[in-house]
Amino acid sequence: MGVDKRSFGQTAAGEAASLYHLENNSGAYIEVTDFGASLVKVMVPDRDGKLVDVVLGCDDVSGYETGDAYFGAVIGRNGNRIAGAQMQISGCVYRLVANDGENNLHSGPDGYERRLWREAGIDQRKNSVTFSLLSPDGDQGYPGALHILVQYRFSDADEIIISYMVNSDADTVVNLTNHSYFNLDGQDQGSICDHWVTLQAHGYTPVKDSGGIPTGEIFPVEGTPMDFTSGRRVGEEIDSGYDQLDHMGGYDHNFVCDGYREGVRRAVALARGPKSGITMKVVTDLPGMQFYTGNFLDGKVGKGGHIYQRRDGFCMETQFFPNSINEESFGSPILEAGKTYRSATSYCFGVKG
Repeated sequence: MGVDKRSFGQTAAGEAASLYHLENNSGAYIEVTDFGASLVKVMVPDRDGKLVDVVLGCDDVSGYETGDAYFGAVIGRNGNRIAGAQMQISGCVYRLVANDGENNLHSGPDGYERRLWREAGIDQRKNSVTFSLLSPDGDQGYPGALHILVQYRFSDADEIIISYMVNSDADTVVNLTNHSYFNLDGQDQGSICDHWVTLQAHGYTPVKDSGGIPTGEIFPVEGTPMDFTSGRRVGEEIDSGYDQLDHMGGYDHNFVCDGYREGVRRAVALARGPKSGITMKVVTDLPGMQFYTGNFLDGKVGKGGHIYQRRDGFCMETQFFPNSINEESFGSPILEAGKTYRSATSYCFGVKG
């Protein structure tokens, strides 16, 4: 058990990136890099005890620097979309970069996924590494200077705990998430459409059109292809012609997770790979989760030269609702000046059948 560090290559600017290997007492391990504070590898046992890598990614830092799929990255300041690339905070209008049609996606082209974070601490006892990032006032168009800490911890129970802590000197949006793509049969095993997924979410936020901006409403999932409350195959109705799925080319929607209470963590999702038997439970203290089925993976080069195609991985991005800064009914993603934002999401792995 413990944390080891090695080189992960150099950025185009000549900066040295590092890879951190976190191994638990059973021999399972994860690897993370300081570039984008990204989760690079997750090696957990399948039903036969064989370690399987269940996250999509790249072999070195250059793949993350030149890619556009956000593999494993910490997304910020704001994950997901802001309508019209514009928002208002404390009476001031802020214009952001429109990098997804007319909207702002994942905070724009200069997101935290393209930054080299600083190593802020390794704790061998906790089997954890912490990264820090300073985001100045005006960064990406957002107000306030931010000090951000993100910790990855890997437990003996094969649980990845991602903890976030943020301070700001001005009111600003803070909606950080992790953008890992999972394939529980193995990162090179193709489509995830036969994965079984259960979501503890009786509602979702429908989108207006292919721009992915919510209408501002919360719809019940019951009786629709959005209903994963009792569990279903991902691909069961993904191409059913349902308008919401047609808009986004599959699932790319925010689910309203049941039982939300500020600061209280609860299980919101469970997934299982049919070939490996590997399961993943998602536990979070956030109100929503974007379930995304890799609809725009279109020949991305991954680990070992493997080519990732459409729907070869799925994301479960815990979050405040998309465009919540412009939708009062969605709850506020604003961190007030002088206060501390804290949140944690866990991905817990096991085996069934």
